[in-house]
Amino acid sequence: MSMTSALQPGAGEIRATDYLAATPGHVLWGRLPCATDRAVLEIEPGTDVTIDTISHEGLLEDQGRDPVAFFAAQGIDRDFVLQDAIALAASDYPRTASDGPHVITGPIAVRGAMPGDLLKMTVLETTPRVPYGVISNRHGRGALPGEMPERQDAVSVFAELQHTLDGGQVGTLPLVPGGERSVRFPLAPFLGIMGVAAAGDVRPHSVPPGAFGGNIDIKLLTVGSSLYLPVQVPGALAYVGDPHFAQGDGEVALTAMEASLRVTVRFELLSQADAEAEFGRLTGPMAETPEFLVPTGLDESLDVAVQNCVRAALGLLEARFGMDRALAYAYLSAATDFDISQVVDIVKGVHAKVRVADFAGVPAGRARRRVAEGGRDV
Repeated sequence: MSMTSALQPGAGEIRATDYLAATPGHVLWGRLPCATDRAVLEIEPGTDVTIDTISHEGLLEDQGRDPVAFFAAQGIDRDFVLQDAIALAASDYPRTASDGPHVITGPIAVRGAMPGDLLKMTVLETTPRVPYGVISNRHGRGALPGEMPERQDAVSVFAELQHTLDGGQVGTLPLVPGGERSVRFPLAPFLGIMGVAAAGDVRPHSVPPGAFGGNIDIKLLTVGSSLYLPVQVPGALAYVGDPHFAQGDGEVALTAMEASLRVTVRFELLSQADAEAEFGRLTGPMAETPEFLVPTGLDESLDVAVQNCVRAALGLLEARFGMDRALAYAYLSAATDFDISQVVDIVKGVHAKVRVADFAGVPAGRARRRVAEGGRDV
C-alpha cells in the first residue's frame, strides 16, 4: 500500500470552499432522503462541494460492525481505517435489519430547485481515502443466487491498490486464497449512488434505484461526467454515496471494489424548459460524459429495463437533435451500445451510450430551440 495513512475527515487537500464531512450527523445509513428530511448544507446553484464518502464494507453486522477489527484481520493498521467509519459503526444510529447497507452523505439543498427542474451533478475529483477495497457476495444475492457464494455466510474479498511503473494505480486480487500470484485490473473511481430526495415522507431503501437516482451504479460517472436528475422536491436535497474504486458493468457478485472516496461535485440547475429542450421529458436519471449521452432504463425485469432505456434514448434523440423517431430507432440499432449497469440491486439498470461525435454539426437542445424561435428551419 502506497499511502502513509488514510485520508481522515478534514485532513489533506480539500478542493472546494464548501466541505461536507461524513460525520454521523451528516449521513443516512441504509435509507435515502425524502421530502421531509432537513438539509445538512445549503448552496447556490453552480457551487462546488467537496464531500467525504464512506464505504459500508467493514461496517455491516455480518462483518462484525467493527471496521478496526475487520480490517485488522486483513493486516490493515488502525491508521489506515477511517475515523468517520469507526464513529458511525460505534454510534447508536437507528439502523434496522430491513435497511440497506449503503452510507450516503447529505442531503444538500440547492436554492431555487423545484420539481420540473433538472439537477446536474458533475464529478470534478475522486480521491481514494484508503489504499484498499472490498468485494462482497452474500447468500441469495448477486447474479447467481443459490449458486454463489458456495458457502452459507457472506464472502468479503479484500483487494489492494498497487502502483504501476508509469505512476498509475491498479487493483489486485490473488488468484487463489493466500496465493502470491495476482490478477491486476484498472481503477476508475466513481460514485455508485448519486441522487435527489424522493417525494413523500418515506425514506426509500438504499438498494433499488429509481426516478430520483440513488443506487444506479453507472461506472461511466467518473471525473468529468455528469448526472442529470429530475428534481422531486423543493431544494432537490441531493446526496452521494456507495463509493467504488472499480466496477464491471453488471456488478454480478453483488458489490464491486467498494472503497471510500473524497469527491468534489458541482451542482447546477436546468429549468424545466431548458431541460426538455436538451433531453426531452426525463422521467429518470440521464448521464453525460465527454464522449457519450447516456439515457437509462430501470425495472425489476431486465427486459423491461432495456425497453425503458430504448424509449429514453428515442426521446433524447427526438428532443435534442430533432431526429425522426423511426430513423432514431434505426440509428440506435446500428450505432449505440446498450450496456447493463447492474443486475443486483432488485431494480435492474441499463444504460445506452449515444456518441456525441456522431451528431457533429447538428444543432442541439437549446440551440435548436433558439433557431426555431428565430423562424429558421431546424
